[in-house]
Amino acid sequence: MDSQPPLDLQGPTDGDTTLTLADYAQTAYLEYALSVVKGRALPDVSDGQKPVQRRILYSMSRMGLGFGGTNGTVGAKPVKSARVVGDVLGRFHPHSDQAAYDALVRMAQDFSQRYPLVDGQGNFGSRDGDGAAAMRYTEARLARITSLLLDEIDEGTVDFIPNYDGSTEEPRLLPARLPFTLLNGASGIAVGLATEIPSHNLREIADACVALIKSNGKLSDEELLLIVPGPDYPGGAQIISGPADIADAYRTGRGSLKVRARWKIEDLARGQWQLVVNELPPGVSTQKVLEEIEEITNPKVKAGKKALSADQTQLKAAMLSVLDVVRDESSKDAAVRLVFEPKTSRISQEEFITTLLAQTSLETSSPINLTMVGIDGKPTQKSLRQMLNEWIAFREVTVEKRSRHRLNKVLERIHILEGRQLVLLNIDEVIAIIRAAEDPKAALIARFNLSERQAEDILEIRLRQLARLEAIKIEQELKGLRDEQKKLEDILGSPAALRRLLVKEIEADAKTFEDPRRTLIQAEKRAVAEVKVVDEPVTVIVSQKGWVRAQKGWASEKAAANGGNGTAAPEYSFKSGDALYGAFECRSVDTLLVFGSAKDKTVRVYTVPVASLPGARGDGQPVTTLIELDAGTHVTHFFAGPVGASVLLANTGGYGFIATVENMMSRQRGGKAFIDVGEGEQLCRPSLVGGASGAEPMPAATHVACASTGGRILTFDIAELKSLPKGGRGLTLIDLDAKDTLAGAAAYTRSVKIEGIGRGGKERDETLEIRTLNNARGSRARKGKAADLGFKPASIVRVL
Repeated sequence: MDSQPPLDLQGPTDGDTTLTLADYAQTAYLEYALSVVKGRALPDVSDGQKPVQRRILYSMSRMGLGFGGTNGTVGAKPVKSARVVGDVLGRFHPHSDQAAYDALVRMAQDFSQRYPLVDGQGNFGSRDGDGAAAMRYTEARLARITSLLLDEIDEGTVDFIPNYDGSTEEPRLLPARLPFTLLNGASGIAVGLATEIPSHNLREIADACVALIKSNGKLSDEELLLIVPGPDYPGGAQIISGPADIADAYRTGRGSLKVRARWKIEDLARGQWQLVVNELPPGVSTQKVLEEIEEITNPKVKAGKKALSADQTQLKAAMLSVLDVVRDESSKDAAVRLVFEPKTSRISQEEFITTLLAQTSLETSSPINLTMVGIDGKPTQKSLRQMLNEWIAFREVTVEKRSRHRLNKVLERIHILEGRQLVLLNIDEVIAIIRAAEDPKAALIARFNLSERQAEDILEIRLRQLARLEAIKIEQELKGLRDEQKKLEDILGSPAALRRLLVKEIEADAKTFEDPRRTLIQAEKRAVAEVKVVDEPVTVIVSQKGWVRAQKGWASEKAAANGGNGTAAPEYSFKSGDALYGAFECRSVDTLLVFGSAKDKTVRVYTVPVASLPGARGDGQPVTTLIELDAGTHVTHFFAGPVGASVLLANTGGYGFIATVENMMSRQRGGKAFIDVGEGEQLCRPSLVGGASGAEPMPAATHVACASTGGRILTFDIAELKSLPKGGRGLTLIDLDAKDTLAGAAAYTRSVKIEGIGRGGKERDETLEIRTLNNARGSRARKGKAADLGFKPASIVRVL
């Protein structure tokens, strides 16, 4: 297609100012993305606030809505939230009033923030998803802990920038005395970035900061994690992930922790009991749990289906067999009280709890994504150590600015008082000069060598301040100011003194605002609802068109001798135009693997429990109803066996490897990507290596036989192949000519059968015994030997 001429986006001008549409779109989108990332969605590592939160807090501080009490001051009365939102929008945040109010509401919810920053009165919503009342009905003021964010704002600690219209100024950051990024956490979605920072315990984070400062950053990861063992969620709950998982998430800045509810067993009359949940994982509400149980016990037919699926029916029966009643008894006295009554008191409490945990959000995953705007102004994913170190660096600069600001104030006051001292020593002469001179200010400066500021102060002084008692007060104040000057100069001149001050202030703040940890950290195994399956022999029958069923007992001895891949026994019937793909002798506790066609150079493997297959009566059920195939793919091959069975996987490009059934299993209906293939290549029929069940289990294979569509055969020792637990493409099995492809590869001990198409399209096959196979023996990746089969090979299967 011919390229389009550049688009002139600025109209005709004297100079060449044309800009291609691609360049313009890129520039505009990047500006928008940066605006969202830094201006709305991500918190800053320094004060832990997003811009709208920072503006709300600063606006409320300007309005005099402090909580009071930290220094003996009386707290302000709450005002209507609408007043706060109006001031925020009018001065600092010209966006939606609902967006500003939503941010205000979240800062007042004790179930959303570990340490709420707003003290709200009225209906500010509930953890069940109930929204807050309109802003005209609720009232708000700053919470007591916001003193850690706002008390030093007028002490030269942070830079101020013009607001959106230049009419006033707002702080670029707040002078946070503790790392609120970790205390309250944050959640947000930007353009191409997202953040999910969990909340933490204030005492633990403060202790970690102190330890890092004292060790000069040399604290080991193990020591750091002993101080900060994990998140501390507002609603409590229990983290069941192991220490290694938590450490990995903190080290990389990304991970997922398993969190479950906490409960107690209440004994009732006549030996009855009930389970009471009183703490829920983050993001989970009682309403959500009730809805999940309703969906399980009263399922709806899925779109496009005529009846409930086997999974839905099985899950419903399992839940109703143990659960009788569930009700929400949450109230003001108990923020969370979810009561579950068992079907009968004879049900095992452990089984009852496991069923509820496995099938509802009472046990869930909590993501960790420590992405934020760093101290350098760039949005980055950081580790826990990086977050703490950057906040410490920010705090050091903040305290240094505060000390320098305070030192300037002290020096200015000393300068003034020294001038007053001089006046009191020469009071009569000063009065005479003022009375006689035309320009008293200039005369005083010339006579006593004063500065302009000292001269102005002397001219403005009141007569009562010339008393002898005032001279004593000045002397005392000067002494105190000079002591303070020395301390401030020590802090500014000594990094060690600055760090000691940091530690002292952090420990004092932690002592004031600390509270006990709410979230229990105790590693536990993840709850799995085990469906009790009778372990018995079955034969999985699979048709060429993908219809599956399970017949009780094992097939004939002939089918067992052929590894479950022999010709169809007389009792197997199929739909018109369909035929047998394979009959796999296994057990009801085993797994059926379904292999899809290659897509994007990858073959996915799908898992179906043998116990969930329909019975042998009728034609069975399409396997596509038991899995979720990717669009544009279809089923190509099958294998059924125990988790320990090993299988040879080869593709038409001549590559292959060994993997176990367990390696390929997935809990997802969408399967897992496992086998890599080249362009235009497909998976060959899988071949059993060893470990399968059956009436007469096959011995472990010792060799591999490869057959190409061009009629070449190569056999080699199976030890030359690799096992790839995570999948892949494997090693070269046979060296193929340019137009040749691999028809199949089979692991064997004594014999294999090659199947193909002869003249006239007639199906042909030939069994090769070990003596014939030995004639094609060589090393892996060789070309092999031409075989006079009389037909073109299409597949190769193990016989023995």
